[in-house]
Amino acid sequence: MNLFDLNSKVILITGACGVLGGGITKYLLQNQATVVLLHYKKEPLLEAVNDLKKISSKVKGYVCNVVDEASLLSVSKKIISKYGKIDVLINAAGGNKPGATVAPDQSVFDVDIEQFKQVIDLNLFGSIIPSLVFGKTMAKNNKGIIINVSSMAAERAITRVMGYSASKAAIDNFTKWLSVELAQKYGDKMRVNAIAPGFFIGNQNRALLTNSDGTYTDRGKTIIQNTPMKRFGGADELNGAIHFLCTDASKFITGVVIPIDGGFSAFSGV
Repeated sequence: MNLFDLNSKVILITGACGVLGGGITKYLLQNQATVVLLHYKKEPLLEAVNDLKKISSKVKGYVCNVVDEASLLSVSKKIISKYGKIDVLINAAGGNKPGATVAPDQSVFDVDIEQFKQVIDLNLFGSIIPSLVFGKTMAKNNKGIIINVSSMAAERAITRVMGYSASKAAIDNFTKWLSVELAQKYGDKMRVNAIAPGFFIGNQNRALLTNSDGTYTDRGKTIIQNTPMKRFGGADELNGAIHFLCTDASKFITGVVIPIDGGFSAFSGV
């Protein structure tokens, strides 16, 4: 028996056109999973699906809004009609907004509450609502896996990213809470876990972490100083943990948040 087999899995990924979701999608397709991309914009979704078909024909995309229950319910019916089941949901949709952060020349009292609410809505409810909609379908079969995406900002007080930190801290608690609820009422084949990425250089944070000449900014240097492995992560270094959590290799694991951070969360700074 291959504990890591993905061949028969139908895996949904929200935010699938982002850097995180896109990288995970490619990896899962390369390992024979059937992957369903969920994204709120039609054009990027079609472009991503067409590109991914070069890797595998086992890819499909649906336009939906992760904070709109009606949109998710409609897509859920289409997915069940086509595939008959949902094995895994990966909640990779998320993001931040400038008004929900504290700039170097600002204080916490300058935070834009409306943008703060928007960040909470996307990062927290953008995981809660899909989990409830698709989780209900899984529960009918007493079998399914939900994987949320947390952050180092959930566990540690990372300066500036106030709204993002609050929403990701809530994701940690929601992951644990839902794991208990589903296991107690629907059995040991209903599992909920999360990954907590450390620091990866992407388009959104590149200017914060690196200068135009490729050297690290002061913030980038501080992160490296507090990362025992002394480097930033690569997006592909999330794939092993995702693969593990999607399969029977982790069938007695639920309610955990796995740091993928080069030791950042373990380091005291001294």
